[in-house]
Amino acid sequence: MLDKSPRPTGVNVPNDLAAHWMPFTANRAFKKNPRLLAGAKDMHYFTADGRKLIDAAAGMWCTNAGHGRAQISDAIAKMAATLDYAPPFQFGIPQAFELASRIAELAPKGLDHVFFCNSGSEAADTALKIALAYHQINGQGGRSRLIGRVRGYHGVGFGGTAVGGIVGNRKIFGSLLAGVDHLPATYDREKQAFTKGEPEYGAHFADALEDLVNLHGANTIAAVIVEPMAGSTGVLAAPKGYLKRLREITQKHGILLIFDEVITGFGRLGFAFAAERYGVLPDMITFAKGVTNGAAPMGGVLVRDTIHDAFMTGPEHMVELTHGYTYSAHPLACAAALATLDIYRDEKLFERANALESKFADAVMSLKGQPNVVDIRTIGLTAGIDLAPSADGVGKRGFAGLNSAFHDNDIMLRAVGDTLALTPPLIVTEDQIGEIVDKVGKVIRAVG
Repeated sequence: MLDKSPRPTGVNVPNDLAAHWMPFTANRAFKKNPRLLAGAKDMHYFTADGRKLIDAAAGMWCTNAGHGRAQISDAIAKMAATLDYAPPFQFGIPQAFELASRIAELAPKGLDHVFFCNSGSEAADTALKIALAYHQINGQGGRSRLIGRVRGYHGVGFGGTAVGGIVGNRKIFGSLLAGVDHLPATYDREKQAFTKGEPEYGAHFADALEDLVNLHGANTIAAVIVEPMAGSTGVLAAPKGYLKRLREITQKHGILLIFDEVITGFGRLGFAFAAERYGVLPDMITFAKGVTNGAAPMGGVLVRDTIHDAFMTGPEHMVELTHGYTYSAHPLACAAALATLDIYRDEKLFERANALESKFADAVMSLKGQPNVVDIRTIGLTAGIDLAPSADGVGKRGFAGLNSAFHDNDIMLRAVGDTLALTPPLIVTEDQIGEIVDKVGKVIRAVG
């Protein structure tokens, strides 16, 4: 039967953007001056009005292999025509097992099991739940406290938001989870400003975990979760020796250590995972973003054998971990991820990022001395450029920079408060690094 009900009338606004409530966006400002993207290829986005923007953000830390990779889109299309969906509870697909094996091969030895989900947020909550359940089944149910870090970001689930330490992401959501505490941030501008790579100063920030152990008791703490490089807060690299010290303290007290590598995983710091760069073996690693080059939603958790095996007890017909998602190990995402890993391997993109790190750092550091630049930090193919807040308020200069970059200088970058973050795809050339830095310089001067 034809639907003869009245059609809704158009929304009486200057544009047709009203219905979409955008995430992590200043919606009213956006809809007055939209930044609309219509296409992407290799190192560039194309706007709705036909302009070409160089991508200095890898989308949102995702497209490490660049945009429009036919190898990935072909794999997705083939899988969609063959197997559009399969239930992940009690059933499996060959591609999920192949993908898990290949990711485990890239990870540090001992992290041999992969639990799939659909995003970094889900990965963080999954890892936290596994940690709590692990202690329960080991007879240490009193270990229920979770420790994050000030300025840390672990997604937007209740668990990830609770252990996260970015004030603006937490303050309107109430108490979130009970039994959460935070380590101090690892950043001290006075002693670390304009650092290339890991700061020399700051390993001692890890010792604050001993204070939390003394305050709460080690037998109450389940896990500590940290980013090896805190990206969403404005690119804060872990100081030299910090992560090793954190590992020593957690092992001493029987606390699980989780590395959130949603951003750093898959080449961003020149290695498959940052854990390899730092020579530290955590108990779990979360990942997402780069695993599919952003072409399909996917996330996951790498888990140490000792944790996985602790669950493999009891009757074999019973579910060992009552957790998962309808779209865990989705066929299309698995196809995208397998094709992405092929590209990373065949084009040696992790090694490429490693080789380009010093050239990228030198280029970005050339912006020191530009108007209102108060700090620059680089690590891997990532940089954070702090601008002094304007008299109009915190974040106004960064937001102006975001708009200037898009509308006037044909570059896409990220603005985190008054920090401009640069995270180009790993396929970036030296000439394109120069182009990015030149355009960013124009942006900084425009908002000076």
